[in-house]
Amino acid sequence: MGHYKNGRDVLPPSLLQELQKYIDGELIYIPKKNDRRAKWGELSGTRKLIARRNEEIWRSYRSGCSIAELERRYHLSEDSIRKIISKTRNARVSES
Repeated sequence: MGHYKNGRDVLPPSLLQELQKYIDGELIYIPKKNDRRAKWGELSGTRKLIARRNEEIWRSYRSGCSIAELERRYHLSEDSIRKIISKTRNARVSES
């Protein structure tokens, strides 16, 4: 990863103002244009960790764990839990 740069120093003011609508005062990584770069989380292993977590959420839900309990256990919103369950269910249906 490159060096940290202040957006105020490298971006035109109009672009900075537009970005601040989405990310205000937070860090953001701008990937290189190279198409052959690794997908998000592949090198750090984050992608695998999230896939494993999502599988655990799916198994817990199938075993009778409530959405509210999964929210507390994984510190995720109800919407996030429901999306994970739905995506996992759909992936399993397409595999069979």
